[in-house]
Amino acid sequence: MLKIGLTGGMGSGKSTVAKIFEILNVPVYYADAASKRLYHTNAALMADLKKHFGEDIYTNNELNRGKLAELVFNNEERLTLLNKLVHPPTIKDAQDWMLQQTAPYVIKEAALLFESGSVRELDYVIGVQSPMELRIQRVIERDNTTREAVLTRMSRQMDERIKMKLCDYLIYNDEQHPVIPQVLSLHHAFLKMANSALAQLA
Repeated sequence: MLKIGLTGGMGSGKSTVAKIFEILNVPVYYADAASKRLYHTNAALMADLKKHFGEDIYTNNELNRGKLAELVFNNEERLTLLNKLVHPPTIKDAQDWMLQQTAPYVIKEAALLFESGSVRELDYVIGVQSPMELRIQRVIERDNTTREAVLTRMSRQMDERIKMKLCDYLIYNDEQHPVIPQVLSLHHAFLKMANSALAQLA
């Protein structure tokens, strides 16, 4: 089974691309949603968060997201620590999920594939690329926030140009290139790769 990563910066539209793969019956693992689940189900992670960010980071086992955001916002050291705590259980959760799948290939959608090191567990990575101004506008509308806030959040992420160069395939989500044909082309290519790999094992 091929393991394909799907990444892109804020507002690139990677979740939209992931949904198209799902329509094609490709199993998709959403790392962000998984980490939010693990905040409440992974005992070791919960203990680590309480140890480093205070017992009151949880109330009746419910994470105080607002407080956590305040603690790591504009604090690079705390943000790095949070990622260091969250990434390992999320990577392990994705690995366990993949072992349960039977499709020719699966998708792992995550913003921090390269930053977290989880790219090492994957065969190929797709990057979703969009112009900066379009990405900013999408996030402003999606999160009902300001341009300044979006730029601040973007400044903490890996440079988009570097990230896209590290990807094996690119999907252009710039409202000029239709996305569905690009996804279909990759879908057929991955199925062909997976079938070829199976034939070699037979």
